[in-house]
Amino acid sequence: MNVVLYGATGMIGSRVLNELLARGHSVTAVVRDAAKVPQLDGVIALKGDVLDGQDIAAKTARADAVVSAFSPPSAEPEKLLDAVRALIAGVKESGAKRLLVVGGAGSLFVAPGVDIIDSGHLPEQWKTIAIAHRNALNLLRAADIDWTYFSPAAFIQPGERTGKFRLGGDSLVVDEKGTSSISAEDYAIALVDELEHPSHSRKRFTAAY
Repeated sequence: MNVVLYGATGMIGSRVLNELLARGHSVTAVVRDAAKVPQLDGVIALKGDVLDGQDIAAKTARADAVVSAFSPPSAEPEKLLDAVRALIAGVKESGAKRLLVVGGAGSLFVAPGVDIIDSGHLPEQWKTIAIAHRNALNLLRAADIDWTYFSPAAFIQPGERTGKFRLGGDSLVVDEKGTSSISAEDYAIALVDELEHPSHSRKRFTAAY
């Protein structure tokens, strides 16, 4: 599979890159600074702009799938929406087969009609970016392309690659202690599983232990 990956040098994107390569896929990593992409077999690093729909169309013309692990600067959460708009436009123009977006957990439901953002349990400093991610999901739901939005667990950080996790849909997945967590490595496994065996076309899904 030929995959175009945005955000390949970030915490999640770098794990997705490694997982794709481990399974024999070819990756075009589109980043602001191509020198930061590891020089590995199977990777082509290109300088590009995730905010430019025309540039995205040119970079994704022969892609089997496009993955965005783009994370905006903390002071500019609105750039996430700009990126998703550009990705939708670029993928639609290029004809790339599908778009998978690394999303946020804030829009996952914790009670009927109540998501994490509106539950009152989300720390104030995370609300702005969480709302941006929720709005990005709504942009995808209105898009005329084959999209998938992948929300992580409430807590995601570098850790162990275990391959043992549970999938969910629009609701937060928690363990017997009420904790929702996953390693970035296992999140990457679930993401590449979805690329290889699509089960959530035009849907959101999540994964946690």
